[in-house]
Parts: sequence; structure tokens; C-alpha cells
Amino acid sequence: MNRLEHVVRTVDRAQQRRPAAAVVVGVVKKYGDDRGGLLAALITYYGFVALIPLLLLLSTVLGFVLHGRPGTQHAVLNSALADFPIIGDQLRQNIHSVQGSGLALAVALLGLLYGALGIAQVLQHAMAEVWNVPEIRRPGYLPRLARSLLLFAVLGTGLLLSTAAATVVSTTLAGPAAGIGGLLLSAVVNTGMCLACFRILTPGEIAARPLLPGCLLAGPLFTVLQAFGAVLVTHQLRHSSQIYGFFATVIGLLSWLYLAAQVTVYAAETNVVLARHLWPRSLLQPPLTPSDQAVLGAIARQQKRRPEQHVQVTFDDQDTSAPVGHQRFRRQRFRRRRCG
Repeated sequence: MNRLEHVVRTVDRAQQRRPAAAVVVGVVKKYGDDRGGLLAALITYYGFVALIPLLLLLSTVLGFVLHGRPGTQHAVLNSALADFPIIGDQLRQNIHSVQGSGLALAVALLGLLYGALGIAQVLQHAMAEVWNVPEIRRPGYLPRLARSLLLFAVLGTGLLLSTAAATVVSTTLAGPAAGIGGLLLSAVVNTGMCLACFRILTPGEIAARPLLPGCLLAGPLFTVLQAFGAVLVTHQLRHSSQIYGFFATVIGLLSWLYLAAQVTVYAAETNVVLARHLWPRSLLQPPLTPSDQAVLGAIARQQKRRPEQHVQVTFDDQDTSAPVGHQRFRRQRFRRRRCG
């Protein structure tokens, strides 16, 4: 055993003995096992595809609604939309000059439908992957479409609640208390929205109670992203936007969307790890811990696509008393047999 391996194994033994550290390591390793980065990238892509027509739709609708109505303009500036990175800045700068167009409205609706359905489908796929639901037990297209429409209804309701909450706080409080109260109320609303969305996106065979811990984590994080995202993006692009213009803005928005997607996937992974007690995990193998075997077995079994297909996962024994260079590594063996 070389010096580096000795240090890693010492750290590994230490984290396995501490539940808090073991849970964190378990979530991070589960994120990697499920290719969480790729899932977050897919969510980001479809989120961006849906966002562009959404911006066009917002500007068109606001052009019809806000024309000659200063009171309504003020309400929009105090809504949750004003806290969204880049969108909020555009609203504040152009709130008095937006104009509506019938053609733009039609194009925006079609583009939004395509992008929104795409992100809803990808989010459902991500939840099924995180919970390692076998392909054969995942819902078909029509049930997924119904879940997507329900998701849009929940998001729309959440936006209205966020706007109403911001209005109530701004009218009842003043100064720093209004800011703090708005953040706390927004965190509560975001947590409730997250729980409702996770319930819709997660396959029905998963109960609702295991979805709560990740939502308690994601709700406040989404509030932080919403509250400080615009500030961070503006700070990062203050100089580069003068050089790169639109491209710097797009990169900043993609970065913000990717952070939100990562928060979503990590929250889902936290739910799985806590519900299935998937810790402690080993940092260096061999040996594999029981949690390592459980995760690897679930990943193998989720590939089942036909009733005639059977997937059995076994692990070879390992002689841990031998030197590391002579140990027999555990190997995952897949036995598939087709019948009928």
C-alpha cells in the first residue's frame, strides 16, 4: 500500500464512522453513479429551450396587459419575475416600452410548448433514473404527458403564490424586515412547490414521505438562487458583457440554469440515500460496503425492459486479509436469461 492509498483509506474509514459525513459522501457518490451531471445538463438544455420562447411570450403578454396601466406595471416589478436573473433586469429597464404582437404571441406559444414538454419529460426521466426504477415499470407517454400538464399547473400556481406573498410582505413590512420576511416566505413557498413538483415527477411507486428531506434542502437553495442569482450574474458579466454582449448573457443564464438543475438532482439523490439508507459508501475499493453493493445492484436491475427478462446481481467474495496487490477484487456479475 503506497502512501497516497494509505491516506485515502484512513479518510475513508473516518467518514464511514461518522453518519453526517457518510450521508454526504453517499449522496455525492450516488450522484456520480447515476450520471447526475448528464441529467443536470439535459435539464439545463431543455430549460434554456423553454426559456427563450417564455421571454418572448412574457414580453408580448406584458405588452398587451401593461399598456397605459402604471399600477399593473408596478405590480409586475414587485413580482417573482423581477427576481429572475437577466429577466428581472430586462423588465426593470424596458417595462414602459414593451409592446404586444399577435405573431410573436403565436410563435412564443409554440416554442414554449415544445420546450416545456421537453423539460417536463426530462425531469420525469431524471427522477426515474435517480430512484433506479426499472424501465419496464416506468409510465408510458400519455401518463407522462398528463404529469407534465399537471406540473405546469403547479408551477403557475406557485408563481401566483410567490407574487401574492411578495405583495403582502411589501405592504405590511418596510426596510430590512421586508427583505428578510420576503426571503423566509419565499423559502416556505419554494419548499412547498418543490414537494408538489417532486410528487408529480417521481414514479407513483415511490411514497410521498421520502420526498420531503430533499425538498427541505432544495427550497431554501432555490430561494438563494432566486434572490442572489441576478446579482451574481450581473457581477460576473459586468465587464464581459461589454465585450461579448449577448453571448456572455447566454453563458450566464446557462450557468444559473445548470446550478438550479444540480440542486434538483442533488435533492432527489438525498431523498434516495436517506430513504434506502445508502451509507456508508467506500471511497476506495476493495472492499465494497453493503451500500455500495445495493447501489450497483439497483443500477443493474433498472435496465430490465421486458417481462421475459430477468436480471440477477451477485458479488464475488473477497479475501481482505491478503495484501492489496493480491486481493481478489469484487466483480459485479450480470445473469440475464430469457424465457417464453
